[in-house]
Amino acid sequence: MTADPAPLPLTGERTVPGVAEENYWFRRHEAAYVALSPYCRDAVVLEAGCGEGYGADLLADTARTVIGLDYDVLTTKHVSRAYPRVRMLRGNLVQLPLADRSVDVVANLQVIEHLWDQPAFLAECLRVLRPGGRLLITTPNRITFSPGRDTPLNPFHTRELSAAELSELLLAAGFRIELMAGLRHGEHIRELDARFGGSLIEAQVRVVVGGGVWPADLLAAVKAVTVDDFVLAESDVDSSMDLVGVAVRP
Repeated sequence: MTADPAPLPLTGERTVPGVAEENYWFRRHEAAYVALSPYCRDAVVLEAGCGEGYGADLLADTARTVIGLDYDVLTTKHVSRAYPRVRMLRGNLVQLPLADRSVDVVANLQVIEHLWDQPAFLAECLRVLRPGGRLLITTPNRITFSPGRDTPLNPFHTRELSAAELSELLLAAGFRIELMAGLRHGEHIRELDARFGGSLIEAQVRVVVGGGVWPADLLAAVKAVTVDDFVLAESDVDSSMDLVGVAVRP
């Protein structure tokens, strides 16, 4: 019997499943996959920048085929072992190793903010999509993620975007925008925000930055977060935490 694959290390650049202290961020990312998965039904899907692979595997529940793409060697090997439903490729996101008009959907979740050449990546997405195909994209909302700053707080991010800036990039690349919405906290996490000094996120950051031990009540609260604790709304997108876009190739 083959042993279960070892988990990828938690570096701060990506989130991974199965880490109690990371559960809030994992569920927040997972919620976007769940919301976007209906767009993948019976489709050939490329997840460009699939990271650990849990999202590509989730999309495989509805898609006909899921192709995962990442540049990191360790990551590609891990995904191949851990998620056999995902056909894994290694490659650069600004030179996608796929033929023109070869996929129905490109999924790019929490990745574009890591890229140095965002327009080149979007041009490649347009190239590999079939006419009428969709680009599913999520990214931290610059206005709330790095408030009052032009440079990202996260050292792994190159350029963060507001809804208007993301829309401008998509339109300039030749896409038609079908949806621009925002992911935000539902009632349960809003209650946790109030319990932990106004922000569950800031309470977690204080522990991580301080290198301290997690308080038992904070860790229990983080572990209890589920995908159902996040909501997607098209109204007041600028106050949301993550942007969720769907763009169509004409």
